[in-house]
Amino acid sequence: MNIVVLDGYTLNPGDITWDGLSNLGNLTVYDRTPEDKIVERSKDAAILFTNKTPLRKNVLQALPELKYIGVLATGYNVVDIDYAKSRGIPVTNIPGYGTASVVQMTIALMLELCQHVQLHSDSVRAGDWSRSADFCYWKSPLIELEGKTMGIIGFGRIGQSVADVAGSLGMNILGSARTPSDQAARKNFRWASIPEILKESDVVSIHCPLFPETQGLINADRLRTMKSSAFLLNTSRGPIIVDEDLADALNHNVIAGAGIDVLSVEPPSADNPLFKAKNCIITPHIAWATKEARSRLMKMAEENLAKFISGKPVNVVNRG
Repeated sequence: MNIVVLDGYTLNPGDITWDGLSNLGNLTVYDRTPEDKIVERSKDAAILFTNKTPLRKNVLQALPELKYIGVLATGYNVVDIDYAKSRGIPVTNIPGYGTASVVQMTIALMLELCQHVQLHSDSVRAGDWSRSADFCYWKSPLIELEGKTMGIIGFGRIGQSVADVAGSLGMNILGSARTPSDQAARKNFRWASIPEILKESDVVSIHCPLFPETQGLINADRLRTMKSSAFLLNTSRGPIIVDEDLADALNHNVIAGAGIDVLSVEPPSADNPLFKAKNCIITPHIAWATKEARSRLMKMAEENLAKFISGKPVNVVNRG
């Protein structure tokens, strides 16, 4: 059985192993696959893994041997799952592998906006402390989070874990979810609508999936409803925020700052307006990418395939 991984480098640049998958079949791993090479590299595969390489209908039509598609991520919009279903090809994803790492990045972005650790470290290394007339100084206002409010849009597994950490910092929590869960035991928490969250929160953190109804959710109109002192965090999906609108809001002091790990187009164009926006921290979609999280992802990919081979597939997103 031929197994092909189309874009393995991001998951595994060499610090974890492919042995689990190679034990299940004849494995070929490509670091990256351009679109004009997808069919050529996949034509003999019964099993195909992709992270971000698109598998649209026209590609899948050219792959008669294909029996299974494994997405090496949680989001699966890179695959035409309806056409795959019509062919009887199960598509699986990897849910829940990166919760701890995404929470960690979310809190790191928030703390950097409050403490400006890198700014002050750079200042000290530049000699500012050595030249200071005082025993300490700060180059930007420092913000204490206790008693402030975090609003979380998307109160699922990750959103709730972010709330756990924010709560330990003494923050009050507002949550929004399509299907509210029982949070009766959570202290200093209440459910709120998205407009309420934007209006009342000192920090807004986005953890909802990208659906048609969430694309462009945070736009110029909604940003204007936020506090001028508020921070916006996004470690979910880039298109939930309109990049240009956020850049304008930051540059015109509509809100105070943003910490984002995702952009509307990835990799972004060099002229993305957020690159020159005021008080905007941008990281290259790495909240998921700790070695620990990637190792869990790999293990779950192996388990997904093993379950499929045994006739008991799991994590199938186009079932039914």
